Amino acid sequence: MVKLRRVESLNNLSASLENYLETIAMLKRKKHYARIGDIAKSLNVKSSSVNVAINFLAEKNLVIHEKYGYVDLTDKGEKIALEVQRKHDILYQFLHNLLFIDNVVADKEACEIEHLVGIETVHKLEILHTLLKKYFLTKSEDIVNLEEYLNKWKE
Repeated sequence: MVKLRRVESLNNLSASLENYLETIAMLKRKKHYARIGDIAKSLNVKSSSVNVAINFLAEKNLVIHEKYGYVDLTDKGEKIALEVQRKHDILYQFLHNLLFIDNVVADKEACEIEHLVGIETVHKLEILHTLLKKYFLTKSEDIVNLEEYLNKWKE
């Protein structure tokens, strides 16, 4: 079995901790605030687990949290959350729009991959996606043909 190693990015955080930052940023965009209970519900974990993670992230100066109050990201935490979200978005687009992976599967797999690859790899996938769309997949029939070709290889 091949063991995948985590690629260094802006941080030394585990995938789980990156997901906390990403979730806090998402909640702030949707609700304009994030609370321990909201984070727990969103990540489907217990509030006690969120408290442990938030305390660790606060020690790393990535979040600000007053007991029983809102959770906010520091500038550094925001930067990491945005990097993770950007990687997720690019990977999702590549998987869904170019490889024709079902949107639910593409979202799940993008979430897993985003923690394993570096931003340079993701950036090059984004460039490849853009070049293919701009120069090789210019007509709708090109995209249909590509999807048919890829599906033929499933068999």
